[in-house]
Amino acid sequence: MEWVTTSTIIRDLRDHSNQAAWGSFVDRFQGPVLRFISGLGFPPQDAQDVSQEALAAFAEGLRSGRYERERGGLRAWLFGIAYKQALRQRQSTGRHERLLARGEAAERAVCVVPDEKSAGEQWNTLWEKFLVEECFRQVRLEFRLENVRAFEMMVREGYDAREAAAAVGTTTRAVYSAKHRILTRMRELRSQLESLE
Repeated sequence: MEWVTTSTIIRDLRDHSNQAAWGSFVDRFQGPVLRFISGLGFPPQDAQDVSQEALAAFAEGLRSGRYERERGGLRAWLFGIAYKQALRQRQSTGRHERLLARGEAAERAVCVVPDEKSAGEQWNTLWEKFLVEECFRQVRLEFRLENVRAFEMMVREGYDAREAAAAVGTTTRAVYSAKHRILTRMRELRSQLESLE
């Protein structure tokens, strides 16, 4: 799978007729948006709908020139759109449920979207996980399996270099070299994920 930078996806997304760009955009960003919306307490189908609406609003805002890099990066803009879509959905659903509710218990069952600061903290945590996983997914495609495994053992599982080297059948020096190359590549990939320039 070829790595496509976020800048490329966003550039291509500006073209209304480019369905491949929309597919790339959804493939890359629907996961964190959907996890965020689901984490706010929306039922699965509603979360799916709200995440699609948020992505569509992002694309429309981008195409109409509303995105201003100076006001914040991709993370902040996508969060703002997802959060506002969640609020709109909750307000709409809340009104409907109150009209249909028979008694106080039904009204209490409606989930409440947290304040923007709390929601922002949730978003940032999910976004960080998303970045690491996206970068690591690409690293798995670009590096030899034994190098990736040694890296995982040292960074994610807490093994020292000698243990990792023995487990994958290489030298300690090779393990340190692989770790350095993988970390360097992950930093590059992360920069490409977050950059819109």
